[in-house]
This record gives sequence, structure tokens and C-alpha cells, in this order.
Amino acid sequence: MMKYKGYIGTAEYDDENKIFSGSVLNTRTVITFAGTSVDELETEFKASVDDYINWCKEDGIEPEKPYSGRFNVRFEPELHQRAAMGARVLGLSLNSFVTKAVEDELLSLKPL
Repeated sequence: MMKYKGYIGTAEYDDENKIFSGSVLNTRTVITFAGTSVDELETEFKASVDDYINWCKEDGIEPEKPYSGRFNVRFEPELHQRAAMGARVLGLSLNSFVTKAVEDELLSLKPL
């Protein structure tokens, strides 16, 4: 994984086409990048994030913040990020992931 300005990128290698292709994980906005080497991939990741931020500025909209640290309850930003990535891995929304985690923890408690 790559990190830049709070955005997280991941990439895969396509051995048939000999290219790395990646995307930013922690936004609803689709941000993609590609490169033929690791150095080029990292450069393109940063350029794609910068392009997104500049595009938002030109259109007068606020860029999506990858993590605010708030989700109905206050979390530390790192915990918020880890929960969002865990939810994505499991194919769940963040809300469903947190609901499941709370339910699982409550099941382990003795009845009050």
C-alpha cells in the first residue's frame, strides 16, 4: 500500500501487459493510476491524488477527506481507517462492519 496526503493506494501487477495498475481505496471517488515500474507507479499515485485535489478546487468543491475520525461516535483516525479497510476486505459497508463488531463484542459479554 502507498500513502499520500491521507489517501491510500494499492496496486496489482498485470504480467500479461507488464504494467502496474492501482486505485485509491479510501474514497468514494474513483481515483486510478498506473505505471510500468514501482517508481513510476508511486509518482502516478501522487499525481492522481494531486489531480483530484486540483480538480475539486477548480470546480469549487471540497475534496473528499479520506478519514475525518468521526463516525457517529468519535474514533481515533487510525482506528477509523483500519475499520474502513477491514470492512472493504469483507465486502461490507463501514456501518455494517462496526455494527457486526459491536454485536460480536456484546455476544462475548455476560448478560447484565
